[in-house]
Amino acid sequence: MAPAEILDGKVVSAQVRGRLKSQVTQMREQVPGFRPGLAILQVGDRDDSNLYISTKLKAAEEIGIRATHIKLPRTSTEAEVLKCITSLNEDPTVHGLLVQLPLDAEKTINTELVTNTIAPEKDVDGLTSISAGKLARGDLGDCFIPCTPKGCLELIKETDNEKPNGRRVVGDVAYNEAKEKASYITPVPGGVGPMTVAMLMQSTVESAKHFLEKSVPGKWNIQYNHLSLKTPVPSDIEISRSCTPKPIGYLAKEIGLLSEEVEMYGQTKAKVLLSTLERLKHQPDGKYVVVTGITPTPLGEGKSTTTIGLVQALGAHLHQNVFACVRQPSQGPTFGIKGGAAGGGYSQVVPMEEFNLHLTGDIHAITAANNLVAAAIDARIFHELTQTDKALFNRLVPSVNGVRKFSDIQVRRLTRLGIEKDDPATLTDEEINRFVRLDIDPETITWQRVLDTNDRFLRKITIGQSPTEKGHTRTTQFDISVASEIMAVLALTSSLEDMRERLGKMVVASSKKGEPISTEDLGVSGALTVLMKDAVKPNLMQTLEGTPVFVHAGPFANIAHGNSSIIADRIALKLVGPEGFVVTEAGFGADIGMEKFFNIKCRYSGLRPHVVVLVATIRALKMHGGGPTVTAGIPLPKDYIEENLELLEKGFCNLDKQIQNARVFGIPVVVAVNAFKTDSQAEVQLVIRLAKEAGAFDAVKCTHWAEGGQGAVALAQAVQRASQAPSHFQLLYDVQLPVVDKIRIIAQKIYGADDIELLPEAQHKVEVYTKQGFGNLPICMAKTHLSLSHDPEKKGVPTGFVLPIRDIRASVGAGFLYPLVGTMSTMPGLPTRPCFYDIDLDPVSEQVNGLF
Repeated sequence: MAPAEILDGKVVSAQVRGRLKSQVTQMREQVPGFRPGLAILQVGDRDDSNLYISTKLKAAEEIGIRATHIKLPRTSTEAEVLKCITSLNEDPTVHGLLVQLPLDAEKTINTELVTNTIAPEKDVDGLTSISAGKLARGDLGDCFIPCTPKGCLELIKETDNEKPNGRRVVGDVAYNEAKEKASYITPVPGGVGPMTVAMLMQSTVESAKHFLEKSVPGKWNIQYNHLSLKTPVPSDIEISRSCTPKPIGYLAKEIGLLSEEVEMYGQTKAKVLLSTLERLKHQPDGKYVVVTGITPTPLGEGKSTTTIGLVQALGAHLHQNVFACVRQPSQGPTFGIKGGAAGGGYSQVVPMEEFNLHLTGDIHAITAANNLVAAAIDARIFHELTQTDKALFNRLVPSVNGVRKFSDIQVRRLTRLGIEKDDPATLTDEEINRFVRLDIDPETITWQRVLDTNDRFLRKITIGQSPTEKGHTRTTQFDISVASEIMAVLALTSSLEDMRERLGKMVVASSKKGEPISTEDLGVSGALTVLMKDAVKPNLMQTLEGTPVFVHAGPFANIAHGNSSIIADRIALKLVGPEGFVVTEAGFGADIGMEKFFNIKCRYSGLRPHVVVLVATIRALKMHGGGPTVTAGIPLPKDYIEENLELLEKGFCNLDKQIQNARVFGIPVVVAVNAFKTDSQAEVQLVIRLAKEAGAFDAVKCTHWAEGGQGAVALAQAVQRASQAPSHFQLLYDVQLPVVDKIRIIAQKIYGADDIELLPEAQHKVEVYTKQGFGNLPICMAKTHLSLSHDPEKKGVPTGFVLPIRDIRASVGAGFLYPLVGTMSTMPGLPTRPCFYDIDLDPVSEQVNGLF
């Protein structure tokens, strides 16, 4: 009998690799930028494993597969190995994953558990129990076959022919003896080994093909919730409870977040880590849309509802990647007069109780941090007034085991003072004096205590009345927590490092020599960062229809800048990808929230918006046209529920002015007419026609309150079209202009004022802040939201007024100056009948009742 014919695995594997290389080239031509990915996880440093892995890496490179070798040390724990596998499971660029066996670990690691943690769809080695089970059942089309037997099968295919008398392979046995008997035999080495590697590559390419087949690159694989609409529309809380939200971890996975980037807060909300930005830094941004409105009235315009309705329409109905980015509501209005801020009707963030109450504690963190600064200010004044320089120094730099040492923050203070010393014993008496004495002028303190409750009796208080304070009393006040500069810092920061720097820059007072005193001077800025370390992470929630929402930061719009965080917007823009949309909301009317969105938020973020959505209602426009006063608890006058085209056309002037305000910045404007059932078709068409004549890119009727996303599809389509239109974004003013000029530009171009008037205190502050080097900051006007002017009673488009500026304060850490216009208060008060009359807890079901 003739000796066995040599079946050379090297030759056959080379043919397989050649086919695979062609397939990979074809895939990359069809989907630019795509490349099959293989990850090889190794624990330890065995020589044989290193040899096998190098062979696999070389084969992958030849074929065009992106291969990654992850090498964990021998000291790795089982938990560390499992965490690494989970991360690779979730990485969309990895299509094949194998763990090199045996594990070379010092600690005991359950190999079966490790193997079975690999996602079945990435188990290209075919070693998980799921793959083995499918193989045993014969589900060959739905599993990966282990590479060595698969290589043998491939060799058999190479030798089979289709004739009835075709030859058959006996297999590998004792080589020298078997080759005299067998028809075919594989050499050692060079037989099955190369085929095993080739089959690993083939399985990886197959997995990559499956990935492309079931996913459109850039599109989320997301499940939307179907709404069961009811007529009449139930209360917001009833609708919220009728929906079963997706587990928040499931939503996070749907939108491309890794498990290591998500911190769960129960089943319905989570925080997203800032590391997401680093991972996605090369991902192009999506389209950026800001929702604003006409000047608000007690009748409500529905900006939040429109924001949510729009994202539901873009996501659940037009199948676009889309994110809503909204502010976290303050407890003040929630229990005061406004109620919740989760949207309404069938366009809500859910669960609304979680959204409106505490969320993940960000506002509490701000309250704690803010009041720590306030306590530090008064304590420092007290201690400086009651101690000598030496006593102060001994306490500020205490001797520990006979050694005095400056803390890091104290070293930075010495550097700012020009004292380049790090040994406390070397300071002169004059240097000690300068180091220990902030010499705060109590009359210049601008930092207030805060509370997240509307409490009018805290607008002016006296502190220090205890006998222990030795008569050192002073008059001060409380602000609402969301008016704290720390909230503004949270909203405008770009990273943890940036937040640390901004928190340190916050100016709280001036010294008696007129020098600014910062939180860094007080030594408290590091502690503030610690208190805010979790608050800086955006909160992930969802809409009724299952689209993602970031709820992050909540600065008041008429006191602070009224926009959610830059960080949330940036992460969302990366997650949605270049064809997706991020819809963010700017508080109150376009003259306030939108102006600050552009001139402050976009100035710092560098992001450029594509579309402005301007929300208006028929009945609110009628009020701007001179309609009768609306009183809570009393039925609406007939002008608001019956057709009145004349009154409506008069009130259109406010919408017209806000359209012009948006166009000043060079961005296309889409008007959303938020329709009520009492609005006539003629009224809606009148507003649409006038809006287009006024320069709006488009104007559409919306019914998302009653119909959810379906009622905002026309709006979503208009936004899509507008996002493709040419735009020429520009800021309103140059920050290098004098402070007064910047205020005047806003007052005249946005509000329509004839001029501004600086009262003596405001004029003094202009001089102080300019001298201290803060004159080049942008301007954040603290003005009533109820009118384009400073008088809340003046509706429509007031003219012929001079805008009074009573004071100016500096938020140096946040990065703006904020003039106080007219009688604007930074601490709201409770109405006669607050919302809390209706809020209660069912002790049996633990449901919150009374929110709306």
